[in-house]
Amino acid sequence: MKCPYCKYTESKVIDSRPTVDGESIRRRRICQQCGKRFTTYETIESRSLMVIKKDGSRQQYDREKLMRGILKACQKRPVTKAQMDDLLSNIEKELYDQQEDEVSSMTIGEMVVERLIDIDEVAYIRFASVYRDFDDVDSFMAELKRIRPHHK
Repeated sequence: MKCPYCKYTESKVIDSRPTVDGESIRRRRICQQCGKRFTTYETIESRSLMVIKKDGSRQQYDREKLMRGILKACQKRPVTKAQMDDLLSNIEKELYDQQEDEVSSMTIGEMVVERLIDIDEVAYIRFASVYRDFDDVDSFMAELKRIRPHHK
């Protein structure tokens, strides 16, 4: 672990505890060279999950990539970081509980939109417009009409 201040590679762990969600470990460290303290978070590496893209290609599941999509959909909306983290954690738990090594990007997209509709309609529409790749204004309007009864 490199010190973020002086880049020295030796540090000592002075405190270690699980995070609130229990999915990672928070460690307080002190650099052996400059003496400054910093925090690191460690997550348990799960089995490898491959995502099958629309074109049939496969790539390793990337948590950060999915989070970027969710962040973009929720940009300037009253959705907290905690809500987005919970959404992503719930999706990952469901994915890993399925005990499959491969999952389609369509399945992941559906999981996101199913949860986003309950959090924020605008974020849902933003994510769905990219994920569902609306062909024209009519298909976009049809989706808007479909979700309206959901929130009345």
